Amino acid sequence: MATVYYPAIIERGPEGFGVFFPDLPGCVSAGATIQEAAVNAEEALSGHLAVGVDYGDAIPEPSDIDVIVVDSDVDVAARLLVRGERPGRSVRVQVSIDEGLLARIDKVAKNRSGFLADAARAALAARG
Repeated sequence: MATVYYPAIIERGPEGFGVFFPDLPGCVSAGATIQEAAVNAEEALSGHLAVGVDYGDAIPEPSDIDVIVVDSDVDVAARLLVRGERPGRSVRVQVSIDEGLLARIDKVAKNRSGFLADAARAALAARG
């Protein structure tokens, strides 16, 4: 996976703050405060990138935050860069695994490689 930073715009709304990503239509988030909106933006970005990859969508390169043009009717509270992980290309590897464990994986997984990659991501995230 490659770490990327997408520009996000935090805008004032009637009940808090909304976040949108100019490079990623449909990727939005919100929060009661600017800080909460910024924290929630990272979760929204991660989910958006993961779903896009699952559906085979092209993931655009992030724009330079300094050149983003925002409509004049948007009440901009902040501009920020939000960290996300963009999956890299798949690499074939050979691993050894207990045959009983492999059989159990195959019973529940639609895709063995994807299952193992998801398990590795979860284990790495748990370690911090």
